[in-house]
Amino acid sequence: MPPAPHEFSIDRTRDDTALSALVREALQCPWAQAKRLCERGKVRIDGERVTDPGHRVREGSVVSIDPTAPTGAGAGAMVGAESPEAVPLPRERVVHLDPHVLVYNKPPGINTVPYEEGERGALVDRLVLSLHRWRLAPANAPLFVVHRIDRETSGLLVFGRTWLAQRHLGTLFRKHLTERRYFALVHGHLKGAKSFESVFIDDRGDGLRGSARTKQQEGRGRRAITHVTPLATLPAEGGATLVECRLETGRQHQIRIHLSEAGHPLVGERVYIREWSEPQIDAPRVMLHAATLGFTHPTKPDEDPLRFEAPMPDDFLTVAKRLGYRG
Repeated sequence: MPPAPHEFSIDRTRDDTALSALVREALQCPWAQAKRLCERGKVRIDGERVTDPGHRVREGSVVSIDPTAPTGAGAGAMVGAESPEAVPLPRERVVHLDPHVLVYNKPPGINTVPYEEGERGALVDRLVLSLHRWRLAPANAPLFVVHRIDRETSGLLVFGRTWLAQRHLGTLFRKHLTERRYFALVHGHLKGAKSFESVFIDDRGDGLRGSARTKQQEGRGRRAITHVTPLATLPAEGGATLVECRLETGRQHQIRIHLSEAGHPLVGERVYIREWSEPQIDAPRVMLHAATLGFTHPTKPDEDPLRFEAPMPDDFLTVAKRLGYRG
């Protein structure tokens, strides 16, 4: 039997708490379930559906959870019966916009591009719609993907708006001439700055993408380099560390793989964690955030690079503070 509808008021002690954390506390359920209940429109704040698990709930608000409520028709960004691809994105997440480039602070839970044939609601498609709805571009104006981040990863992405921008940015990413800095929460206490260099292959022999283990495997792989610096040692049970990761290359799942193979899988990891034998720290998603993005502008390639910052999102901070982060 599903849990019965649940309603409660937010007092001073729970002011400014993430919605998914309140749902998890109320139902005593895993993070993933709490997040899904939010995203599927099962949670209301003061009578209005809110589908963002990281939404901060204020003192005096009334939260209602009904796991049996119809899925969809969310509130906030998800309004009415519109499908996800027809819903404009939050305009405040636009970090930079000019005639050639768009920098957007992606929330977790959205694919950068369609993952499967026929998939709808990917970030690039919704941005095309949103730019038109905001009266910043004609309908179906081109928007070129030059790099991507995982569905569960939050943070900065740049898109080209012209052919010139696509070529310029594509070259920068291909030649590793951009600045890309991430925040991550990892299991265990990682001590001292480290650099990881290996050759990535699609199947290292156990069905997972990862570092080649033989010379023969290396011959069909691609070089991956990640530089990691610990920022804060967290006193959580079993230990955790807030780290900064700087990408020298940009392979799929690069940070997740390198840190897992080093014995420090990311908090919230569900794929690259087979070899971790200690208790896993619960989190609503993989705790990885693209915090810094720098690149030269396509029309001003000889000038100083543009550089953008995105602070840790609410759901990331919620988990970090639960683990003892005091920053």
